[in-house]
Amino acid sequence: MNILELELLTANINETELFYNEVIGFKTVSKNNSSISFRAGFTKLTFRSSENGSPVYHFAFDIPNNKLLEAFAWIEKKTEILDVIPPDKIADFYNWNAKSFYFYDNNGNVLEFIARFGLDNASEKPFDGSSIVSVSEIGFVSKNVSQLSDEMFNKYGLSVFSKQPKLNKFIVLGTDTGLFILVEENRDWYPTHKKAKSFWTKVVFDNNGKAMEIEVSD
Repeated sequence: MNILELELLTANINETELFYNEVIGFKTVSKNNSSISFRAGFTKLTFRSSENGSPVYHFAFDIPNNKLLEAFAWIEKKTEILDVIPPDKIADFYNWNAKSFYFYDNNGNVLEFIARFGLDNASEKPFDGSSIVSVSEIGFVSKNVSQLSDEMFNKYGLSVFSKQPKLNKFIVLGTDTGLFILVEENRDWYPTHKKAKSFWTKVVFDNNGKAMEIEVSD
């Protein structure tokens, strides 16, 4: 599975543009009074203006699998990287054959840079925003995670990620290149104490060569 487009909400389009331009190194693709879009590798990332509060999401960017420490040093110069288990700031997902680190954007979203060592995406060029491969994960929040998982399987043919056992309050759907992270409402977004809430989200993704779309309300 590949995430082709991701649309989220933001309380401040101008601050979001500044963060993603200056910290992540994305170029603005389009902007108007109600939305802004960036190119995140092969994913189009769009933020739409929120009229109610400040939505918070968790999503991840795939980076070349030989660039984890270089990307860490690059981001660390621009913003604070979060502790995973203090003082460690790099998470080792042994079962996933991946390592990652986390930081906040201007909206308080929990962002993740993840290197998946089983993918063939190594790069020899110095790391910058153009090195990012894609948005590879987006979190979905539900009061009944198992039910949401069943609905996504029945409607979109999305199966449980083979490297992550299915849990009652945490289920991962998809493949190494694209994952939907299903969590129970009010669960902490790892590695923070921010409580997971459901906010409007739109995703266009490719599943076995077929483009599909999910739109959830808050």
